[in-house]
Amino acid sequence: MSIFQGMKWTRSFIGLSSAALVAISIFVTVHYVAQARENAPTIRVENTPVNRDARLGTSFAPIVKKAAPSVVNIYSTRFVTERPRQTNPFFRQFFDDPFQGADRTRTRKEESLGSGVIISPDGYILTANHVVDGADEVKVAIGGDKKEYSATIIGKDAATDVAVLKIDATHLPAVTLGDSDQLEVGDLALAIGNPYGVGQTVTVGIVSALGRSGLHLNAYEDFIQTDAAINPGNSGGALIDAEGRLIGINTAMLSDSGGYQGIGYAVPVNMARHVMERLISGGKITRGYLGIMPEDIDAGLAQGFNLPNQNGALIGDVIANTPAAKAGIQSGDVILSLNGKAISGEEDLIVNISELEPGTQATLKLIRDNVSKTVVATLGKLPETADSNPVRPIHTSSGTNKTDALDGVKVQDLDSSIRAQLNFSIPATVHGPIVTEVARNSNAADAGLQPADIIVEINHQPVTNSDDAVRLCIAAKSDQILVKIWRSMSNDIGRTRFLSVDNTKRPK
Repeated sequence: MSIFQGMKWTRSFIGLSSAALVAISIFVTVHYVAQARENAPTIRVENTPVNRDARLGTSFAPIVKKAAPSVVNIYSTRFVTERPRQTNPFFRQFFDDPFQGADRTRTRKEESLGSGVIISPDGYILTANHVVDGADEVKVAIGGDKKEYSATIIGKDAATDVAVLKIDATHLPAVTLGDSDQLEVGDLALAIGNPYGVGQTVTVGIVSALGRSGLHLNAYEDFIQTDAAINPGNSGGALIDAEGRLIGINTAMLSDSGGYQGIGYAVPVNMARHVMERLISGGKITRGYLGIMPEDIDAGLAQGFNLPNQNGALIGDVIANTPAAKAGIQSGDVILSLNGKAISGEEDLIVNISELEPGTQATLKLIRDNVSKTVVATLGKLPETADSNPVRPIHTSSGTNKTDALDGVKVQDLDSSIRAQLNFSIPATVHGPIVTEVARNSNAADAGLQPADIIVEINHQPVTNSDDAVRLCIAAKSDQILVKIWRSMSNDIGRTRFLSVDNTKRPK
């Protein structure tokens, strides 16, 4: 069970009360700048780490005075057009309908509040995508002169929750950008924003963790975790270091009440800067594509592949005719580094590939069958993804269902009738028995095996039918059984992955 079960992720911005209904339609369009800009903004960046030997003073005021003028309030407005219900014809006989024959369209005004950070003197502002997503009007208020500016959305990237705005102003107090790769757990962190709309507020804490991922907030996650209080309205605001430099853009908090509970998350400034520069230069993001399905390595998988540790990303599947396939990467490879940078796991690999441009050469160090290899792949362009559909569970149909040596698991041969029931969504190249049932209290369930998974290998041996699955499980004598499966994901797209199933204990 996830440690976050029962908790709620809260994007830290505020939706304000709606204005009264307006009796006419209102159409407002935000201008999205997509063309390349000749004059790139001037951005100050300092890559040196903070002085960790310095003693903290009695006040954080000097740090705040340096960074706080760069943090702004952002007001987003969205106009929702709706049509009221038609008056009941029965009552129309007795009461006049004041809207009869008129345009009955109403427009409701929705407003939300967030924060942003000035990153150049000529008016470029970083914020969180969810603060301005869907907005028809965006206004920025700068604390010092209390003046409001209409903002243009230069670009947005939902995958990292980063957006860039531009206001028509000069000589603004721009923040200095730090280097989030230099951060260490325990470093001082201050969050600046406008929580609950009360006005600019500063909270202090430390960097409590780095490289947080798997939170299902964004498509690409490498969060800075902090205990500096982040509350609704802080989204898009600044997370700064002891030198007053921007190290992150505040984006979310973990809470079961909607308020601060000691865990907040910020997008690292290096990731935000990377996205920002692409948005300013071209108005959109293009990401590198390798064509693999990676996964993290747990203790069981490390044992099953005879790995010395759990570092790296295990390749569960390689998509045909992709850069990975052309470079010779194979299922079961473990990628240890990308262009000389160590890879800690699945999300780390995904993020690092996404930050490379299509056409870039990626040098990958990997282990295959206990042998180190180096391959070079020329990255493609990440294809557009389709909307996901839920996977349909496969129920037991007529025929003999066999219970394999993995207690609590039932499998059935994958024949033409089952493929037809699944609308032939399983590729013809995928063979093996299909899982029809997994007992909730079984070791296989603990390992992540699910109904509708197709078992393609057990302990590196191919599985073509249910008899093979039973035979190989019975023959397995090791503490862990390594099971390779194919799993349908969405819109007829699937992937293979490895599971390590405990073979030493009986289910409770």
